[in-house]
Amino acid sequence: MMPLAALTLALGACNSSTKSSGKSGATGWNYNDKNQGGFNVAKPRDIKAGPGLVFVQGGTFVMGAAEEDVMADWNNVPNRITVNSFFIDRTEVANVHYREYLFWLNRVYDPQGDPANQKIVDAAYPDTLVWRSELAFNEPYVEYYFRHPSFNYYPVVGVSWRQAYDFCLWRTDRVNELELLKMGYINKNEVKNLSGKGADAFNTKAYLLGLTTPAPGAAARSKSNPLKTPEGRPRTQVTFEDGILTPDYRLPTEAEWEYAALAYIGQNPQPRRAEKIRGEELVANKQVYSWSNNYNGLRDNRRGSWQGEMLANFKRGNGDMMGVAGGLNDRAATTAPVESFWPNSFGLFNMSGNVSEWVGDVYRPTTFEVGDDFNYYRGNTFKKLYVADATTNDPSARFEKDSMGRVKQVVENNDDLKNRRNYQKFYAIDYLDGDSLSGASYGYGKTTLVSDSSRVIKGGSWMDRPYWLGPGTRRFLEESQSSSTIGFRCAMTYFGAPEGNRTRTGNHWPTKRQRR
Repeated sequence: MMPLAALTLALGACNSSTKSSGKSGATGWNYNDKNQGGFNVAKPRDIKAGPGLVFVQGGTFVMGAAEEDVMADWNNVPNRITVNSFFIDRTEVANVHYREYLFWLNRVYDPQGDPANQKIVDAAYPDTLVWRSELAFNEPYVEYYFRHPSFNYYPVVGVSWRQAYDFCLWRTDRVNELELLKMGYINKNEVKNLSGKGADAFNTKAYLLGLTTPAPGAAARSKSNPLKTPEGRPRTQVTFEDGILTPDYRLPTEAEWEYAALAYIGQNPQPRRAEKIRGEELVANKQVYSWSNNYNGLRDNRRGSWQGEMLANFKRGNGDMMGVAGGLNDRAATTAPVESFWPNSFGLFNMSGNVSEWVGDVYRPTTFEVGDDFNYYRGNTFKKLYVADATTNDPSARFEKDSMGRVKQVVENNDDLKNRRNYQKFYAIDYLDGDSLSGASYGYGKTTLVSDSSRVIKGGSWMDRPYWLGPGTRRFLEESQSSSTIGFRCAMTYFGAPEGNRTRTGNHWPTKRQRR
C-alpha cells in the first residue's frame, strides 16, 4: 500500500499546472475543500535548514585517497560516487551544547524523583577521564575542560558514537517541539515544568503517531488555523504531510562528511544560478585539505598571501603542538573554539583538524569496492514499528513507547523480505562480508580488530600529523569507546530541488511556437 505522503506527491506530480489552483490533476477534485471530500494538501515547500545547519549542494566526487598512502594502509581506494544535497552542522558540537542536553535529561528524567532514571542520565555523560595519560600532567582537563565556562565553545570530546547518536535524537525532538511552540500548535505551559516528565516528554515520532498529545496552543484552536479537518474545522494535531516538522538530526554518512569537507563548490568559477549561468561541471584539482581552493593548500587575498599561516589545528611535529612563545603557530595547545581557523567553501569550520569526528558508517577496509555509487553508506539495520495490538487502530493501544519516550521498533523479519528485489535481509552491516562474492571476513578478536561495532572517524585532530587531516583518510574505533581527540557534528537529510530553495528539479526551457 502506498503511504499517504507518497500518494500526495504522486497526485501532485500528475499535472503541475494544477498546483496553484489546488485541484487534482488526476481526478479534478479540489484539495482542502470540505465539500469535495476534505483531502488536505499542504503547499509545496522546501525543507529549511534547522538551527546550526548549513546547506550543502550535492554532486559527484571521487571519494577516497588524495595522494600516496604514506601509512601503507590502503583502506580508502578512490571511487567516484554521487551524494545528494543535505544539511550539516557549521561547527563541531560544543561543550555548551552537550551540557544543554545533560541539563534537559536531568530535569526530565529527574533521578531524585525516580532513582531508576539514574542509569539514563549517567549513560549520557562524556568520559572526562580520556584526558589522563600515564606520562603527562593532564589532570586539570579532567575536571575543567567540559564544565568550565572558558571552554564553553570548544568541541565536546570523550563522547562515544552511541552517545553522539542519542544526542542527535534528542536534538530532533527539541527543534520540532520549539517550532510547534512558536507556531502555537503546542501550549507554552507544556515546557514550563519539565521536571519528572520522563517518557511523557515530547518526542517527534510519538507525537505524529498520537502517543504523545501535548495540550494545543491558541493558534491551533483558532478559526484562522490553516490546518483543517476533513469537515473544515481547525485541526490541532500536526501531521507529517503538513511539512512543518523537520527531518531527523543524525550523524553524517562518511560519504557526506568527506564531500562536505572537500567543498569543491569553491572551485567552480561560474556556479549555476537561476537557469542562466551553467557551471563548468569540472573539478580542476583534487584537494588535499578541506580549506584549500587549489591543490597545494594555499589561499591568497587581495592584500597579500596567507602562505605559511596555520589554517587548521594539528600537531606540526613531535612535541610541537602550537609553536614557540611569542610566535605561536596554530595558537591551540589542545582543541580550539569551534569557530576557529578558516572555513571551507561551504562555510564549515574545522573539517580538517581540531578534533576527529564520528560519522555514521560501520568501518570496513574494502568499503568502496562494494558500495553503492549513490549516497554510499554502510551500517543499515532495517526496522519497523513494534505493533503491540494489531486488532485496533487506536495508536495508544497499537503502538508503545519505551522508558525514554521513544516509539518502540523491531527489526524486520527476513522471511517477509525473501520476495523483495531491492533488499532481502534486515541486517546489512556485514553485507558482502565473508561470502563468496566478497571473499572478506572480519572476525573481531580473532584475525582483526574490525567488528560490526567499529565506526569510522574522519578529519584529523589537534594530536595528529598533517596526513590525517586529509578528508579521504579514515580510521575507526568501537562505538562504545571515546577519546580526547574525537568529537562530532550532526547532519540532516534534505528533500527538494538539489540546488536548494526556490529552484526546480531538472532542466526547463520556455515553450516556443513551432514554425509552420
